[in-house]
Amino acid sequence: MPEFSLELNEDQRTLRGWVHEFAEQVVRPVAHEWDEREETPWPVIEEAAKVGMYDLEFVATTFADPTGLSMAITFEEMSWGDAGICLAIFGSTLAVAGIMNAGTPEQQMEWIPQCFGTPGDLKLAAFGVSEPDAGSDVSSLKTRAVYDEAADEWVLNGTKTWITNGGLANLHVIVASVDPTLGSRGQASFVVPEGTKGISQGRKFQKMGIRASHTAEVLLEECRVPGRNLLGGKEKLDARLARAREGRSSSTQTAMATFEASRPLIGAQAIGIARAAYEYALAYAKERVQFGRAIIQNQAIAFKLADMRTQIDAARLLVWRAAWMAATRTPFSAGEGSMSKLHAGETAVRVTDEAIQILGGAGYVRDHPVEQWHRDAKIYTIFEGTSEIQRLIIARAVSGVHIA
Repeated sequence: MPEFSLELNEDQRTLRGWVHEFAEQVVRPVAHEWDEREETPWPVIEEAAKVGMYDLEFVATTFADPTGLSMAITFEEMSWGDAGICLAIFGSTLAVAGIMNAGTPEQQMEWIPQCFGTPGDLKLAAFGVSEPDAGSDVSSLKTRAVYDEAADEWVLNGTKTWITNGGLANLHVIVASVDPTLGSRGQASFVVPEGTKGISQGRKFQKMGIRASHTAEVLLEECRVPGRNLLGGKEKLDARLARAREGRSSSTQTAMATFEASRPLIGAQAIGIARAAYEYALAYAKERVQFGRAIIQNQAIAFKLADMRTQIDAARLLVWRAAWMAATRTPFSAGEGSMSKLHAGETAVRVTDEAIQILGGAGYVRDHPVEQWHRDAKIYTIFEGTSEIQRLIIARAVSGVHIA
């Protein structure tokens, strides 16, 4: 087990510099344009693919870091450039995590490469869990998967919502209920590849922030997939359902296993936004002159910046700890994964709000990027588990009590 260290190794420092350079030179110059267009930034994803950032090898290598920090570093630097574009480039990794968590080695080898494609022939993937009546309450999924034994096919029906790359993706990983009486323990994940009949895009959402990331409904109407597209296989599913029906313990439910692995990385994205706002506000405060001196010479401004930096560094420490724990399979005994996402998301909102305040009226208009960063930051207190849900998870973990 690698020791926990705050000293990045040479490979991690090189990675951070390379990703930051891409974010600075390729992402940030076009961030405002794609925020205004509210479209998937295909040219930027293509550039990421050309340099080897949007491909299976890069994702596999960064996820394989035994310290767990490489992907957190990548997400922070890319979100420093633009969080929406970061999600457009790396949104497919949530589906990858779903396949890795539930799939057999053979399924992983077959499906994961199809989540990326190649330069000039890009592919996207999506992970579909949330529904109109099942957001935070993942156990209430209404999307059904029924097995047609005669055809050896699964038939999917339902509506997914708030899905990153939803409907646009070439491959969808869909979480559906096989046995609704078992709640979350009766769910399974299915791969729906490109060209499958019965899957389509519903409403595309116009969002407050992260506008370069495509978010939409996914409609499933008599959508049939081969039996082998059930992640983990039917034998494993049947055994799991049998244990659940007998009241025996089972492994973590299929959707939550993916979210647990991704929460520190969501926190890393929030830190990138907060750091961008802090750095911009700091530079502005040094240059902006009022009453004959730079505004940073006033305690009211200087103390804001001191608090912003302190909160960012504290959030990063929580994220790195949780990322290390996840990589080393150290149990989250006190909800450490949720702690990292909770604190980082709320820090991003506070820091971007303070950045607007430091810029004053200039921060409220689109001439400066801090207003966009504030809009982008808000989602990090909502998606992949709201701040309230994170507190619930932490409270249950530290108390041992089932708090409703």
